[in-house]
Formats: sequence, C-alpha cells, structure tokens
Amino acid sequence: MNIGIIGLGLIGGSMAIDLKRRGFAEKLKGVESDSVNAAAAMKIGLVDEITTLEECAGSCDMIILAVPVGAAIKLLPEILDIFQKETENGSSCRKIVIDTCSTKEQLIRTVHYHPMRMRYVATHPMAGTEYSGPWAAMPGLFDGRACIICNQEESSPAAVRIVEKMYDCLNMRPIYMNASSHDVHTAYVSHISHITSFALALTVLDKEKNEKHIFDLASGGFSSTVRLAKSNADMWVPIFSQNRDNLLKVIDTYIEKINAFRKAIDEFDEKGIRSLIEDANRIKRIIR
Repeated sequence: MNIGIIGLGLIGGSMAIDLKRRGFAEKLKGVESDSVNAAAAMKIGLVDEITTLEECAGSCDMIILAVPVGAAIKLLPEILDIFQKETENGSSCRKIVIDTCSTKEQLIRTVHYHPMRMRYVATHPMAGTEYSGPWAAMPGLFDGRACIICNQEESSPAAVRIVEKMYDCLNMRPIYMNASSHDVHTAYVSHISHITSFALALTVLDKEKNEKHIFDLASGGFSSTVRLAKSNADMWVPIFSQNRDNLLKVIDTYIEKINAFRKAIDEFDEKGIRSLIEDANRIKRIIR
C-alpha cells in the first residue's frame, strides 16, 4: 500500500519504520508542518517524500493522522472532504484514514454526519515514550501492545479489516470499545499518570530552588515516576481539555487518596498507612 503519514513524530515516525520494514507499506509519504522536523524525517529516512496534505490524501491508499488531537479535529474533516471529491465523478472511494489520538469522543463526533464517515477508522495504539519529534521514532515501539479501535460499527467493515491487518503487522492486539468508554479508561490509565507526573515535577522544582541536593539524590524511583513530565505540552494540553469531565472525576479521586495518606501520616497512624499501602499493592494483580 501507499501510505501517507501526517505528523512525523514519535508515533507517526515509529509506524513508518515498521510498516516499511515489515512490508506493509510500499511507499510512504509524509506531511509535516514543522520544516525542521520535515527535513529530519527525510534525512533519517522515515518517509520517501514530504508532500502536501492535499497531494497525500489524493494519492495514498491509507492516511495515518498522527498529530495532537486538537489538530486532528481540524484535519480529519478536510481529509474526508478530499475523499468525497473523488466520488463526485461517480467512482467509489476505497481510501482509509485513521487517527492515533488519545481521546476519541469529540473527534468522532466531529465527522459523525460526514458522507465519507465510513472511510474513517478511529484507533488508539497504546504505546509511546516521553520523547517527541522524528528523532524519537524507533522500531518495535508497538510490539506486544494493545490498540483500541473505537466505534468500528460506524466504519466500513472492509476498512476495519485492512486497519486490523496493519496493526497486526505492528504486532499489536486489538481491543474494541465505544468512544465514551475509551475516554473514561484512558483518563484512568494514561492521562492521570501524566498529570501526577507533571505535578510531582513542579513540586520538586519548586523545592529545588532552595535545596540543590534534591536532584543529586534522585533515585531510579524518582526518575521513573517523573519521567512523563518530559512529555510535550502541544500534545497534552488538547487531551486534558477534550477529556475534561472524565479527568476531573479522576483527579478528585486521586486527591481523596492523597488526603487519606496525609491524614494517616499526620496522625502517626501506622496501621492506617499500612492498610493504604497494602490496598495499593493489589495493583500487582493487574500490572506485573
């Protein structure tokens, strides 16, 4: 297949590497608004050429929209409009567009009534790192991870099958759910992790103004906990905004648990602290 990737950062670039290396893509075209990133993507060899959105959507069999969700809401209807133009002369359009965004409900709602809605498959490959840009792209990023496919009943069955084959090429396992459930679940397992990491980083940075040894003493535990605070604001601001209602509920629950620890520590309640820790240890059943 000829595949176009819009956004040549960590996700788009990593997909490009493995789709070409594993034989799913014959030719890769890239669209990148940042000229430095575009030049880097060509130099690294992530894509065969850099082109425009119109040319990419007009010439490729599949479009992968790997941009922040705020940009995706604008670009997705434009891509479907380009698909629709191909049908004006009576020919059928078999092109497919997918996204890789971390929130789904608002994005799907944006194109719900579009005539070419069935050519869009909403996906979320659950993989990533705290790094961004084409330099962050790596082979094998998606191996063994889950990929969520949302509202597949609204997409063409043939399009869904092709997308499933693509993610199978990336060694991902599919999970199917509706957009609303997706956004709730990602608020709990992904978005709150980033918020707590940002908050911890801010806490330590604030204290570090007076205590220079904090970072000298930082251990592996601190580094792994605060790692996500390196993540790009351009990606996470629209995610937090679009998943606002779910995130507020999760944040309220998180604050409740923090306050439970604070109360037990303040009262020298070692039994209460032990109970909270042992309750938290149950996570070992889920994450090994």
